[in-house]
Amino acid sequence: MEEKQWYVVNTYSGHESKVKEKLEMRRQSMDMQNNIFRVIVPETKEIEIKDGKEKEKIKKMFPGYVLVEMIMTDEAWFVVRNTPGVTGFLGSSGKGTKPFPLFPHEIDKILASMGMSRKEISTNIKNGDRVKIIDGPFKLMTGKIIDIDLKNSKVKVNIDLFGQETTVEVDMIQIELDN
Repeated sequence: MEEKQWYVVNTYSGHESKVKEKLEMRRQSMDMQNNIFRVIVPETKEIEIKDGKEKEKIKKMFPGYVLVEMIMTDEAWFVVRNTPGVTGFLGSSGKGTKPFPLFPHEIDKILASMGMSRKEISTNIKNGDRVKIIDGPFKLMTGKIIDIDLKNSKVKVNIDLFGQETTVEVDMIQIELDN
């Protein structure tokens, strides 16, 4: 089975939210929950000063585009492509060719700027749990959680570094429970 990846879907400009809503409805009605996962309109909040007053404004990062996390099957491709307001996929030349997904570092950067993550963060961890670090400079090391910072999605883990117990701080997406 293929793994889920992120794709860029082109929409009519100004219809991004409508496309997101329609895609989520079609996902349910066409029973595509196992192939189409998250639909995101990349947005950022900006502070605008007008007439001496601060005003928070939501700005689209990529007008005319929506991000879709999906497993690229023929059925899922058909459902997304034929959603009202969708004009196609970025990275597809048309003529029946499937698009290329975003690279992990590209989607990580976009989602991080929105305070999100590509990976689902497990919140069922607790102090004392043994975890394996799966990314970063301490990759493949195991240790015990000693502190959890849910607000910033960070954990402190005691690992064995050169025979000495050392505390390191890593992002929650960089760990998994060690079985």
